[in-house]
Amino acid sequence: MKMNRISLALLASVTLAACSAYETRPAAPAAPVAISGGMLTGSNGMTLYTFDKDAAGSGKSVCNDACATNWPPFLAASGDRASGDYSIITRDDGRKQWALKGKPLYYWVKDQKPGDRTGDGVNNVWHAARP
Repeated sequence: MKMNRISLALLASVTLAACSAYETRPAAPAAPVAISGGMLTGSNGMTLYTFDKDAAGSGKSVCNDACATNWPPFLAASGDRASGDYSIITRDDGRKQWALKGKPLYYWVKDQKPGDRTGDGVNNVWHAARP
């Protein structure tokens, strides 16, 4: 019986050591966008856009107030985490917004259905976002 206790204790120690040595890593978060027709879209299928006046990597959006009414920001949820080319910036109003390669992403209020790209080229400063 004494041998069985020692064997059991040894087995438990080896198992515990093996389990603690095995490190699991959480899966990388999925990209917050989809690709449709070569363009980035939100989960709703609507085209996403970038704005030339936003400085890549600045962590800021210069499209606020009336601009943001016409170009609603592609907002990040509270549990979302940046990954790869996708980062999250903080807007002037405190809300979180997704950015691609440092450029904030937006929707265009005049796009009516998934696949619309009516904002591409507006004022030569708005562009459909591409992967």
